[in-house]
Amino acid sequence: MSRPAFARLPVAVDLPRLLRALERIPASAWQGHFNGGFYDGDWSGVALISAVDAPSELAPGKGLPVQRGPWLQDPDWQQALQHLPLQMVSARLLRLGPGACIHEHRDYDLGGPDADLRLHIPLLSPPEVDFLLDGQRMPMVAGECWFLDLSRPHRVDNHDRQPRIHLVLDCRPGPWLEQAIAAGVATTPAPGVGRAALAFARFCRLLEEDAALCQALQEPTDNEAFIALALALASERGLAFSREDLRAAMRQGRRLWNEQWTA
Repeated sequence: MSRPAFARLPVAVDLPRLLRALERIPASAWQGHFNGGFYDGDWSGVALISAVDAPSELAPGKGLPVQRGPWLQDPDWQQALQHLPLQMVSARLLRLGPGACIHEHRDYDLGGPDADLRLHIPLLSPPEVDFLLDGQRMPMVAGECWFLDLSRPHRVDNHDRQPRIHLVLDCRPGPWLEQAIAAGVATTPAPGVGRAALAFARFCRLLEEDAALCQALQEPTDNEAFIALALALASERGLAFSREDLRAAMRQGRRLWNEQWTA
């Protein structure tokens, strides 16, 4: 079955109840995400449901789903979601702190025909957070429920001063969920452009207009020096994008150059 890359599900979520439950999570319950090489800053979580054989409560596993402490101790989690006929195999809170970023990656375990489907319910969703899927900014708002195909390239940048917290559910495919995803496509808001992409596009326009700036970037003799200089020059002009953004643009430029000779 062909699914969209993303869809806002046409369901109501009891956000006030979920936020009350979130407030009761003790600070000591949050643990760093197990994919330590994939992020900078604070990316942490609290497991509500996870596999019995998972190496850590936040990590995936193949065993039966087990309800963890917060889910068992606070009925608001279950009551807020009980109207959704989902077969959940995991449920976790994921927090991205102010200034933190999750580097671009794919969740390859979500790519198979019988793979679990991942839903995101934003609980705290500050305006300066960019969740990019296939380079497009997902316009998720607190209290909504979104399906995201995270086997595709995705990354998250929190430019805000407040944390971003999502309730993330991994669910088995089923008729109700498939129908909800299909029904949501028609009313899903159009994706946007991330702040880093906008800043990089503006920097490229400056290069076209400023010969001295362009000349300065021709001086470095290796990639690392070029990247460092480009980031510094952009920062001097109030434009913020990352090494990752610049490397992606360089790869795209090389790909387009090669394609013109093989087309």
